[in-house]
Amino acid sequence: MDQTTSTDHISFDKDGDPAPPPVTSPPPAPSPAAALHAAPSPGIAYPASTSGSRFRLRRSRTDRMLGGVCGGLAESLGVDVTLLRIGLVALTVLGAGLGAVLYVAAWVLAPEADAPV
Repeated sequence: MDQTTSTDHISFDKDGDPAPPPVTSPPPAPSPAAALHAAPSPGIAYPASTSGSRFRLRRSRTDRMLGGVCGGLAESLGVDVTLLRIGLVALTVLGAGLGAVLYVAAWVLAPEADAPV
């Protein structure tokens, strides 16, 4: 019933009104593996690294209650040490001791921060 005619890449319906553009399917989404290896998009701004180095866990020499793990982690992440300590206690209580196991592992594996000068 709708008859369309084409004039110079513009379609018109039988009343002479412009017809809506044809429906096209979206391009297929890239696979997750391809997204990992793709170059960053030029239109996206990525935050610049302020320290120039990657994340390293060091135990604090100054802000410690036991081994300095929470103090060092708080320094590395730039958050308040009290929030980390509360989270660790909650993880220990609610996680059947998982927080304590992670703390001891970090205490043994993480080196102590360099001595202040």
